Amino acid sequence: MSDVATCPASLAAAPATRAVLPLSVRGLSLRLGGAQVLDRVDLTLGARGCTVILGPNGAGKSVLLKLLHGLMMPDAGSIRWGDLDPVAARPRQAMVFQTPVLLRRSVAANLDFVLRARGLDRSRRDALLSEVGLSHKARQPARKLSGGEAQRLALARALATDPEILLLDEPSASLDPASTLAIEEIVQSCRRTGRRVFLVTHDIGQARRIADDIVFLHHGRVLAHQPAQEFFSAPERAEARDYLAGKLIL
Repeated sequence: MSDVATCPASLAAAPATRAVLPLSVRGLSLRLGGAQVLDRVDLTLGARGCTVILGPNGAGKSVLLKLLHGLMMPDAGSIRWGDLDPVAARPRQAMVFQTPVLLRRSVAANLDFVLRARGLDRSRRDALLSEVGLSHKARQPARKLSGGEAQRLALARALATDPEILLLDEPSASLDPASTLAIEEIVQSCRRTGRRVFLVTHDIGQARRIADDIVFLHHGRVLAHQPAQEFFSAPERAEARDYLAGKLIL
């Protein structure tokens, strides 16, 4: 994809400290509306790479991501980012949602707002726009961007905060193949330069392309956590095999 440049080291490299990793999740449970959304989730996730969270609709994937970011509280269990709880760790993270909410301002002004709020140098703006292939859209109203462009702007805003960790909730859902590839290239580039990525997706092809390890959720439980190559060649559970074959019955 020609208009998305590789992340410059000055922007993409994560801060040197790794105090918020590894991630430890123990006995995490949550009920919503009388339904058990997450059920005694246990995970230990290391300091590097891209973890992709897979599972059918209603498995609890997006809820798990929101809990990790401290946007929701569990009924039971604990989440520790190194020595920090999710709320304390949040300033070191950035989360991008499936449908970005953009300010009613220009593309450039959306970035200026984030940089100013964090007390960061606004000179970073132009480099960030170049990084996500939106330099030519800088003066355009953000609300007029296409779906793929809007998601790239959301990623630029996330990167503007210099996060150590990116939490991505289906960032390429409903996008065309070219826009999906653009998002993946940005994520891959930032992963290569040291950021820790957690990504929820329904796109098995995308998971194959970018995952280092797979967490497979079903009915709120972690049924498998394997290196990506092992998961796709020899899933630990029958439910995971059925999911990959498109035969999983909820």
